[in-house]
Amino acid sequence: MQTEQLYQIFLKFPQVITDSRKASPGTLFFALKGDNFDGNTYASKALESGCEYAIIDNPEFYLNEKTILVEDTLIALQKLAAFHRKTLGLPILSITGTNGKTTTKELVHAVLSKKFRTIATTGNLNNHIGVPLTLLSITPDIEMAVVEMGANHPGEIATLCEIAQPDFGLITNIGKAHLEGFGSFEGIKKTKGELYRFLEKHQGRIFINKDNPILKEISGNLPRFTYGTDDNAELQGEILDTASMFLYFRALYPKGWLYHKTNLVGNYNFENAMAAAAIGLYFGVDPLLIQKAIEEYKPQNLRSQLIRKENNTILLDAYNANPTSMRASLNNFIKMKPHKPLLILGDMLELGASSAEEHQKIIELAIEGRFKNVILVGEQFGNTSTPDGYLKFTTSKEVAEFLKQTPPEGNTILIKGSRGIKLEGLVELIS
Repeated sequence: MQTEQLYQIFLKFPQVITDSRKASPGTLFFALKGDNFDGNTYASKALESGCEYAIIDNPEFYLNEKTILVEDTLIALQKLAAFHRKTLGLPILSITGTNGKTTTKELVHAVLSKKFRTIATTGNLNNHIGVPLTLLSITPDIEMAVVEMGANHPGEIATLCEIAQPDFGLITNIGKAHLEGFGSFEGIKKTKGELYRFLEKHQGRIFINKDNPILKEISGNLPRFTYGTDDNAELQGEILDTASMFLYFRALYPKGWLYHKTNLVGNYNFENAMAAAAIGLYFGVDPLLIQKAIEEYKPQNLRSQLIRKENNTILLDAYNANPTSMRASLNNFIKMKPHKPLLILGDMLELGASSAEEHQKIIELAIEGRFKNVILVGEQFGNTSTPDGYLKFTTSKEVAEFLKQTPPEGNTILIKGSRGIKLEGLVELIS
C-alpha cells in the first residue's frame, strides 16, 4: 500500500499504537519488530481488541482486509509521519543534545503553552519510533510542536530531521555519552551537528547558548537567536545563588530584569531554563508569562528532583548518566555545601573503551570534593581505585539490602547513575 493511501486511513483513525495491549476501537496498530519480539505475531490480538487496522510486514500473519501488508512496518510508520508533517502548517522546533534535552523540552513546552496550543514529545519518545509517533499525534488545532531527538549512533539525527522537517533547532550541549556507539567525541559532535546541517539546507534558524564554544564552532553562519551570560546575547542571564538547592537566576528582557525562581535542582539547569526563556521571547510570549511558566514547572521522571524525607533529603537524578552530566551533578553538589553529604553513584553505561578512564575521573572528582561517605554501584565503579571507606556494590539490590541494615540519618543524598542501574528504587527505602 502506498503512503498516500495509508494516510487516508490514518485521517479516519488518527490514533496510532505500536503496543497491542493498547488496542481499542479507532486505533491503527503498527506491528514493529524488536530484538526480542515480532509485532506481527500480535496483529490478530490487536484486531480482536477492536483495532481498526493492523499494519504488518510478514504475509504469514495476513488475516483479512483489516490487515495491511507493507514491505517494512517501521519504514511505513516513518513515511506516514513524514507525509503527515508536510500537511501541517505549523512551526516545529527540534531539540537534541547530550544532556538536558528532555528538561529543556518540557520547559520550552511550558513556556510556549502560555501563548500557543503546543504539543511536545511525550516522556522520552525521541528515537526512530518515538519521533514518528509524536508527529502523528499532532492534530489540526495545534499551533506549535516541540520534538525531542535522541541518538546513540551517527546519522540518527539526520534521519529524524528528514522525518520531522524542523524549522527551528536547539542543541543543548555536546558532551561524552554513548561513546560506544559514536566511537569518539568527534563522532558525537558530528551527529548532534546533523540538526544544524539540516537547518542550513532548509533555511532554518537555531537557538544557541553563546557561552558554549563547541556549539559556536559547529553552527556555521546559521541565522540564530542567542542566550547566555554574554553581554551581547539577545537574552542575557546570570545565576544568583550558587549555594541554593534550587536554581535561582535572572534574565534581561527588553523592559528590564526578571527574577526566576525554579523547582530545578542544580545550577547546571541554568542553560536549560535560559533556552526556554529565549525561545519564548523569540516567539512573543510575554516575559511575565515566561517567568510564571518556569516557576511553575516541576521536574519529574527521575530528573533533577528534590525529595524531602522525614530523616533525609534526596537529590534524585537517576534517569541517565554520562561523564558530562555526572561531573555537573557532583560540582553542583560541592557548591551546595550539603549537610552530611552521601553520594550514591551508579555506573555510566555505553562508554566503550573510555569507560574505565571516565569512571576513575569521577572518583577523583569525589575525592577533590572531600566526600567521605560514598556508595558506588555497578561493575565499572567496582573496578576503580578508591579511598578506604568508599563502599562498592554490584547491583542496586545489594545497596537496598545495605540501606535496610544501615539506614542513613540526617543526610543530604545525591543519587546519580545510568537508568540501567535502577537507582530510583532506593528512594522508597530511605526515610
